[in-house]
Amino acid sequence: MIVGLGNPGQRYRHTRHNLGFDVLDALGERCHIPMRQREAEALCGTGRIGDHAVLCVKPQTYMNASGRSVAPLVRRHRRQGELLIVVHDDIDLPVGTTKLKYQGGDAGHLGIRSIIACLQDNVFVRIRLGVGKPTHKDEVVEYVLAPFPAQEADVRDRMIAQAVTHVIALIEAPR
Repeated sequence: MIVGLGNPGQRYRHTRHNLGFDVLDALGERCHIPMRQREAEALCGTGRIGDHAVLCVKPQTYMNASGRSVAPLVRRHRRQGELLIVVHDDIDLPVGTTKLKYQGGDAGHLGIRSIIACLQDNVFVRIRLGVGKPTHKDEVVEYVLAPFPAQEADVRDRMIAQAVTHVIALIEAPR
């Protein structure tokens, strides 16, 4: 199961906070996985990556309640030993940085916090996408809900492509 975090609606499209959705859209395009099914307050798509069946998920609950959508899908669809991959923005990483993390806390990310709380489990892979920080701490909400400036468009596109490559590599890796 691959989850991209973001907020539903045109207002949030292509903002820093919606990088997870953008990665799922790019993955769906590359792997021919349409995201048209609705289940558990999420937009989902089923398909294959290599020899593996996958479920791609874009929660429609808004970022801070992502677990409300993800938890029932995990319980319904994930089998023992299968990966759960969550792709999300991260203000603690410089713009363009991509990092993989397995387990751990939420590091202040409210979407990850919601997933951990609803699953009562932190055992999943995170693909963290660096969006940088605003100059002042009280500007975080406005910053993450703003689109990338034009001068960062290429970096954003490379980061999305790199995240898609990471997802495919994780799915296809021997277990």
